[in-house]
Amino acid sequence: MSDDGDPGLSDRERGELDELRNRLSVLEQGGRSRAAGHHRFRSLGSVLLILLAALLSLLSVVAVWANSIVRDTDRYVATVGPLAKDPDVRKAVTHRVTTVVLAQINVDALVREVSKAASEKGVPPRAAKLLNSLDGPITQGLKQLISGTVERVVTSSAFQTVWVNGNRRAHSALDKALTGQANGAVSVKNNQVTIDVAPIIAKVKDRLVSAGFGPAAKIPAVHTSFVVFESQDVGKIKAYLRVLQILGGWLPVIALLIAAAGVYVAVNRRHALIGVALAVFVAMLVLGIALTVVRDVYLNHLPPGASQAAAGSVYDALVTFLRAGVRALGAVALFTALGVFLAGPSRIAILTRTGCRRSIAALREVAVSAGLRLGPVGRFVHRFKRWIGAVILVVAAIVLFTWTYPTMVVVVWTAVLTLVGFAIREFLDVGDTSPTG
Repeated sequence: MSDDGDPGLSDRERGELDELRNRLSVLEQGGRSRAAGHHRFRSLGSVLLILLAALLSLLSVVAVWANSIVRDTDRYVATVGPLAKDPDVRKAVTHRVTTVVLAQINVDALVREVSKAASEKGVPPRAAKLLNSLDGPITQGLKQLISGTVERVVTSSAFQTVWVNGNRRAHSALDKALTGQANGAVSVKNNQVTIDVAPIIAKVKDRLVSAGFGPAAKIPAVHTSFVVFESQDVGKIKAYLRVLQILGGWLPVIALLIAAAGVYVAVNRRHALIGVALAVFVAMLVLGIALTVVRDVYLNHLPPGASQAAAGSVYDALVTFLRAGVRALGAVALFTALGVFLAGPSRIAILTRTGCRRSIAALREVAVSAGLRLGPVGRFVHRFKRWIGAVILVVAAIVLFTWTYPTMVVVVWTAVLTLVGFAIREFLDVGDTSPTG
């Protein structure tokens, strides 16, 4: 009997059969090798596309922020408007305006003129001596009068109106300011972003005159600047912002398309989608940390004499909506990763879905026992359950993409309402009620 169990085969035929088996084995091994190589190539391409999409998502958030600051006047005013109530900014503005007003009045020279006039008019020696000894207190008192008046103007609603209206008018020049070509109320010169505070000085002048301080009437129309932002790198910053402003409308679309391509070429698309979401979340985390680091670097490189407290407040105000965008996109990415994971085949996901379905089914049974009749609605929901789920996700996506400036609160509420929508869909699904033969 032959070794292969078939006595009808000759030695020659058995040799040919063995050769065919060897060739088939080689072909199978080659096929598996090519498949493995193909999968590795697809996986590598998917990873690279996902990383690129995450990087572009980071740049997209910054680009949208830069574009909104330049193009949206209401957005810009909403960004810098609250600074009118910031204590550090008020203190810095008060110091700047007080310095300018004192330079125009010259209190020291005014006191000397009063003493000289008293001597020339034959004031008694004791009174003249007393007046001379009061030069210091009089000078200090006048300076305090001016400083107090400036502080009252800066802390009044009048200053808030001047600040907001001035920034609203100035916004038209901001685009040129970012390119260093502005000559209006906002300018970028000598590495400084400045705002003309002449209206504030005019308000102080009126207050001093109304208080009976006649010399204030001689204060001319003074156009002086309050430094909003100052750095040796303003030239680089405005160039980068200009580029991002131009790309602001396209980067998010490009990032989304590249992310979709990364998911499409992946071997396991569910894992790839989770990878995209987590990569974007990490990118937002990195950007959030970078904003904090940049703040410290910026404050540590301020020119001598600049108010770090006021500069910090201005920086925080300018990046307020950028931080909100970072949090919003990070939340979207995290919820997406969680949703895709819970929709998958893992044990935790199955247990979670099963628990939710059983809980909703128990609630439905209680409602049916109480007299609720779902009827055609229940059958319709069961028949088109997948389509209804797709519609819920599409509506949620439309809300997030069409919301002008979504915040994390908007994202959270959208996620909550999406879950409510799926819960209602599950509640209305009565299952297959068709009669069986």
